Amino acid sequence: MTGKSSAPDTITLTIPFKLKRRGGRKEMVLPDFATPPPKLDNALIKSLARAHRWKRLVDEGHFASIKDLAEHEKIPASYMIRTMRLTTLAPDIVEAILKGRNPNKTLRELLDPFTPMWAEQRWELGYHDMP
Repeated sequence: MTGKSSAPDTITLTIPFKLKRRGGRKEMVLPDFATPPPKLDNALIKSLARAHRWKRLVDEGHFASIKDLAEHEKIPASYMIRTMRLTTLAPDIVEAILKGRNPNKTLRELLDPFTPMWAEQRWELGYHDMP
């Protein structure tokens, strides 16, 4: 036995892609059959963060009411209340949103009243494969 392996020293990978210029930058464009990376909805994620922050501030007694907090933040109380509804989303839905798996509704539609029942939320928002 010589101790030499018959395995090659190098491996060649072929990854099909195209380079396109966008705004002076080069961007890799994957072929149609490639799975695209998840698209984060930054507006929705920021709204979720705001909603949880506002809820925490009221729950911890930093403000006596949502109205007081809204005045402090210089935003309409009605907008704050609608945004704070996002804190009642099922935890697995929030996790999916943070991973880029977005609901089948826009942020504007999510600010409208929705059911507090998590199973119904999953159905209404297109997360049928969740428990």
